[in-house]
Amino acid sequence: MRGFPVEAADETVRYAIANAGRGIVGIGLGGPESEYPPQLYQRAFARARDGGLGSVPHAGEADGPASVRGALEVLGADRIRHGIRATEDRGLLRELVDRGTVLDVCPISNVRTGVVRSLAEHPLPELLAAGIQATINTDDPAMFGNDLSTEYATALRLGASAMQCYAAGVKGALCDESSRAELRKIGAAFDWDAVTAQTEKNRAATGPATQENGTGTG
Repeated sequence: MRGFPVEAADETVRYAIANAGRGIVGIGLGGPESEYPPQLYQRAFARARDGGLGSVPHAGEADGPASVRGALEVLGADRIRHGIRATEDRGLLRELVDRGTVLDVCPISNVRTGVVRSLAEHPLPELLAAGIQATINTDDPAMFGNDLSTEYATALRLGASAMQCYAAGVKGALCDESSRAELRKIGAAFDWDAVTAQTEKNRAATGPATQENGTGTG
C-alpha cells in the first residue's frame, strides 16, 4: 500500500513468496499514486517477479499516463488495476494494445472516488474502441457500496461485451496454461447470446448509463 514504509512492501513480498503454494499469485499496489511513484517500489516488485509472482499495481486512476508507464516500465506490470487515464496519451494506448496488457476497470468506483465526474464521461468506451482488453471489477465493495453485478450491468450499458470481458479476464489471469485452457473451454460453451439479448433488453428499458449509479435515475 502506498503511504506505508517501503520496508513494509519488502516484508509483504517475502511473506507472499513464502506462501505462494497457498494460492498467492501476485502483488498489487494501491493508494495515492502521485505522492508515491512506482520507483519507490521497484525493488519489492522485482523480488516478487523473481519469486514467480505476478505484478498487478493500481495505476492511471487518480494520476495520469505517467503512472501507467511507471507500472509497465518500473514495476513490470502483467496487468493494471484501472489504467483509465491512458486515454490521455494515444501512444500509450497503442502500447497497451500491442503489449496485450489487460486493464481491470471499475466504472462505479471511479465515479464514487471522483476520478471520473459521471458515468457518461467514463473512458471505458474509448478504451474499448482503441482495442484495450478490459475486465470489470468492483475495486473495494465495502468502501464504495457496489458489487460485481452492478459494475457489470453498468459496463455493459457503456458498450462493453460480457464475452470480451471474460476473454480479457482469461488472457490476464495469473494461472498456468492448463487452467487458462479450461477457462477458455468454459467460455466457449457459455451462452453469450442470451447475455447479449438480456443486456439489450435492459438497455432499452432503462436508457443509457449517464448517472452515477448507471440507471439514469441519479
